[in-house]
Amino acid sequence: MTPIPIRDGELAFLSQLPLPWPNAVVLARLIAETAWREESVIVYGKRHLQPRLSAWHGDKAYRYSGLSLAPLPFTPLLDTLRQAAEAVTGREYNSVLLNYYRDGRDSMGMHSDDEAELGAEPAIASLSFGATRPFVLRHKITKETLRLPLTDGSLLFMAGAMQANWMHGINKTARPVGPRVNLTFRNIV
Repeated sequence: MTPIPIRDGELAFLSQLPLPWPNAVVLARLIAETAWREESVIVYGKRHLQPRLSAWHGDKAYRYSGLSLAPLPFTPLLDTLRQAAEAVTGREYNSVLLNYYRDGRDSMGMHSDDEAELGAEPAIASLSFGATRPFVLRHKITKETLRLPLTDGSLLFMAGAMQANWMHGINKTARPVGPRVNLTFRNIV
């Protein structure tokens, strides 16, 4: 993994996670084999449908934005992807949140993964398949902004004080863009 210099956090990038299958095969299987759900969350006191599909797999439940997710078990595919992420990051993960961005209208609002069940300095391995989408990072105090293209098969690793100091998201885009699945491996304590 290549470290990305950033204040107040740890960030590293790997352009291609070593896997036993081509990326296109992984993407097709993730889309076909996942029990996708359209969830609603509370944002600024109002309930909204998330502009993407999602699924939660792992050992423990997870709660964010007024949404409580009961875990589905790891599938063989997800377990292989988890082991590959663990091998390159040197961390262990017991859960994964999958997000399916069907096209450019699907997005993820700016947020931090700072829920108490993730621990004080969570380590998150973000694995992407499919269309490249810019990942936007914004420092909570300085408002410094960084845009990273998350390419097909890439792994972005966030750790240390990253979630305490930075927000991140995926913006909508009007340009034609294909489907993308992102998996964020994490450890629920």
